[in-house]
Amino acid sequence: MAIIFNEKDKIFNIQTKNSSLVFGIYKDKLPVMLHYGKRLKDTYDIKKTLDFTMVKGTAHNAVLKDFDNEFSTEIVSTLYPTYGNTDLRNPAISIVQNNGTMCSSFYYKSHKIIKGKNKIEGLPQTYVQDGDNVESLELCLYDDIDNIELILNYSAFYDYDIITQSVKVINKSDKEIKIDRIMSASVDLKHKNLDFIHLQGAWCHECHIQRVPVMTGGMTIDSKRGCSSPNHNPFFALADKCANEDMGEVYGFNLIYSGNFVAGVEVDSIKTTRAYIGINPFNFGWTLEAGESFTTPEAMMNYSCEGLGKMSDNFHKIIRKRICRGKYRDIRRPLLLNNWEATYFDFDEEKLLKIAKKAKETGIELFVLDDGWFGKRNTDNCSLGDWYVNKEKLPSGIDGLAKKVNDLGLKFGLWFEPETICVDSDLYRAHPDWCIHIEGRPQNECRNELLLDLSRDEVCDYVIDIMSKNLSEANISYVKWDMNRSMSDIGSCGFAPERQCEIAHRYILGLYRIMDTLTKKFPDVLFEGCASGGARFDAGILYYFPQIWTSDCSDAVERMFIQHGASLVYPTSAMSAHVSASPNHQVKRSVSMKTRGNVAMCGTFGYELDLNKLTEEEMEEVNNQIKIYEDVVNITQQGTMYRLLSPYEQSYVAWEYVSEDEQKVVVMLGIVLRQGGIRWDTTKLILKGLDKDADYVLENTGEVYSGDFLMNFGLYKQLYQDFDTELLIFKKVK
Repeated sequence: MAIIFNEKDKIFNIQTKNSSLVFGIYKDKLPVMLHYGKRLKDTYDIKKTLDFTMVKGTAHNAVLKDFDNEFSTEIVSTLYPTYGNTDLRNPAISIVQNNGTMCSSFYYKSHKIIKGKNKIEGLPQTYVQDGDNVESLELCLYDDIDNIELILNYSAFYDYDIITQSVKVINKSDKEIKIDRIMSASVDLKHKNLDFIHLQGAWCHECHIQRVPVMTGGMTIDSKRGCSSPNHNPFFALADKCANEDMGEVYGFNLIYSGNFVAGVEVDSIKTTRAYIGINPFNFGWTLEAGESFTTPEAMMNYSCEGLGKMSDNFHKIIRKRICRGKYRDIRRPLLLNNWEATYFDFDEEKLLKIAKKAKETGIELFVLDDGWFGKRNTDNCSLGDWYVNKEKLPSGIDGLAKKVNDLGLKFGLWFEPETICVDSDLYRAHPDWCIHIEGRPQNECRNELLLDLSRDEVCDYVIDIMSKNLSEANISYVKWDMNRSMSDIGSCGFAPERQCEIAHRYILGLYRIMDTLTKKFPDVLFEGCASGGARFDAGILYYFPQIWTSDCSDAVERMFIQHGASLVYPTSAMSAHVSASPNHQVKRSVSMKTRGNVAMCGTFGYELDLNKLTEEEMEEVNNQIKIYEDVVNITQQGTMYRLLSPYEQSYVAWEYVSEDEQKVVVMLGIVLRQGGIRWDTTKLILKGLDKDADYVLENTGEVYSGDFLMNFGLYKQLYQDFDTELLIFKKVK
């Protein structure tokens, strides 16, 4: 069983194969957090510690009147802390009552344990398939004074070592209330001396690892940009000071959401660490009329006592298998060529077909037409929203071009930016009120764009209709779904003044409705997410689209850092990565074709250049890469990943992938900048996840090594030039 209820002592044990989240119902009333960490087989001995846990506060700590002044919830860890009573730390929830006050006390009412998991309407989420060992707890709490019901939904994915949580608020009163703050998960940890690990960055510099000590007080990461943002990913981990890839305790938290979020910790005076993650309360408020409810996005909690590597493996597996969905979840994605960096806006049908023909000759399977095919789009200052073909550029139309590409033996893909609108567009001239804006204030543009107001049903219906029309009228196998601006000047003429703080979240709900409708209507289309690269690289998008353009920076050296960081949470199959021109268009760095290919193969592989402009030597390398890709793609995208060497800690980077059947191993070794003399810059590759009693042949050289040797002694390797890489392929000897 994944969830055990000790009825005698009123203690719940939410278990995975290596972790437990344990809480009790104190005096049949108050849910109290007791343990999150290593798996506890049973909880019968915990009762002995409860009297010690329920301690009174000091002179500065208020005590609960409901429990005969026994203790303070500022000292005791309640399961889901509320604001306004005796806990004066960051609450998980705060509700403004009809009388203007902000105080809630939620006590135990009932619970239900079920096999599997209930669906969360309107939001991305983890899901269950037949045969999964998953149980869910629905814990119902109630505030008797204000008649508000709070339901904490936990699901234990036993074999994936993941516990998920979402929260539902139901207004059972006859008066209006307003949710001011609501976290998807909040956990108090008694663990001391932790490090805070998160992924920070910027455009073209996403998912860089930052690790800092947790100090008394508070530290947060967040987004106020309307998207999960390139600045901070909706993930963080708390790790032992000594924790590394292979050892030490790590607590990982990830929010399945694509909008404004907050995540962080608060450490109090007695060194209790409160970890929380959820919708950002900044510029958020949600009004609930009598009988209405609100449900949070789902959070994933991931405990590892085997370091960061095990935490990542847990996240990789559940995202790949129980968040990603559809036809492309488990199969090899087509090898593509995107024309953007080859032509930008300067193309016609003849130029595109010339690039496509060359792509076919190399073994590429999918040709993607990027921005510039619609309206009068020759620069980025017009036509977004006008999703009809520019016949001056493409006289055969999209359907005609798609057929010509298909006749070459290639699939055809198309770029859209469905969420945005240009002032210079037919759509804006027809519906100037359809954009996010504040009446009477200037409409500030970003990249000459405004955002469509997806909080409104009629706007969402338009996007669904126009996308459906385009996808129905041509043989389109792939869609690159882009979004190139953050949310500003947030307002909607579709909602009353008192509901304007709901717009950012309603936008995301509208976006999810559009994505859900289109992916169900066109199940054979491979959708790829993009938001100026990695501005919406999150598990929420991956529920609808199985891969995301990881960054607009396609430079292989920068991608070593980006893809290494992203792998803390996200699987290789989610990271779209392309070989582009050299010098690179974003950072102007020159890198060999070999290195560009080796790094991009550690993602969903593709090209973004004009193959006709390559030298014979470069084309020979491209042909070689495609042969190697066919051999390694199922290993890198579906296998178990190990981070062997970190570019954040040294000049080398190394990633290892072990196939699902454990028969083949791929290692990508790279160097950023050489250090010192030749003798000083040798590194040692110690592999992981092998059979110590088996032998492995290194296919590059024919040399045979034992698994025991590779995992305990390893290989000395040296790369002799800056930005060099080597791809090593091992095969288990039967």
